[in-house]
Amino acid sequence: MFKGIEFAHPGFFWLLIIIPAMIAWYIWREQKLQGSLSISAIRGFSLPIKSIVPRLRHLGIGLRSLAVIFLIIALARPQSSLSWQNSTTEGIDIMIASDISGSMLAEDFQPNRLEAGKNIAIDFIKNRPDDRIGLVIFSGESFTQCPLTIDHDVLVNLYADVKYGMIEDGTAIGMGLATAVNRLKGSEAKSKVIILLTDGSNNMGSIPPVTAAEIAKQFDIRVYTVGIGTHGFAKIPVQTPFGVQYQNMPVDVDEGTLTKIANITGGKYFRATDNETLKHIYEQIDKMEKAKIDVTQYHKKTEMFLPFALIALFFLLSEFIVKNTLLKGALT
Repeated sequence: MFKGIEFAHPGFFWLLIIIPAMIAWYIWREQKLQGSLSISAIRGFSLPIKSIVPRLRHLGIGLRSLAVIFLIIALARPQSSLSWQNSTTEGIDIMIASDISGSMLAEDFQPNRLEAGKNIAIDFIKNRPDDRIGLVIFSGESFTQCPLTIDHDVLVNLYADVKYGMIEDGTAIGMGLATAVNRLKGSEAKSKVIILLTDGSNNMGSIPPVTAAEIAKQFDIRVYTVGIGTHGFAKIPVQTPFGVQYQNMPVDVDEGTLTKIANITGGKYFRATDNETLKHIYEQIDKMEKAKIDVTQYHKKTEMFLPFALIALFFLLSEFIVKNTLLKGALT
């Protein structure tokens, strides 16, 4: 009955000593209430009619004891125990590596490259509930915003908080890719993927992008690279002594390096020039093959005291009804 159940307040079980005390007091009281009559013969007395009621006169103490037992169990707060359940599901392990440098504020996307990339990537995450997905952000350096997780609500919240200025400005593509590889290298999934999104060329960091791609290849990680930005020039907000002003800056996507990264790892290079093409790119990646991965599901505690409290109430009501109906005449 108690398999898989834990008790929040097991100390209440000490109250079970009330039960033998109740029974002992009941027996002592019954003996005190019973009288005795000595007679020489019973010929002058008519034989009593046999009835089941006297046999049930101890039913009240039994029902009361059961009520107290279940009430004590309810007070101990039974709960379903915490558990980790391993299951196999269809999916892949994906790390998104997103550029958050100053040029990502360019408004050739709506409202800008950074926000458009976030919104479309969040939709992509929500459409893949069976995948473990994580997030790396990079600019002049890189760090993991969210490790691989099946809890996509947490991932989406962390992604929504990403903004320009969180880290030093610049474009360290190699560092961003290497950080994502580091997060995936221990994965046991049969399919491991990095989606690398950037609008520039590598100009910072100690790891060249091609070197990071070679490391990804060693761990059987495919990299899908996405160059984001229109062709020609784009308006970028620039802070000046006179406030924020817009300047037309040339779009400098290093398509050669991004293509090489994809080719080395067995991935593919995409070019996004507006919101719709970026959305279409994520839709193409969404159609990639799926592989079986192990997912660990966490089960929370569930309160289970109510059924025991209801059972205790049932026994109390039963005692009251029996005492005032069936046993009323036998107890007076």
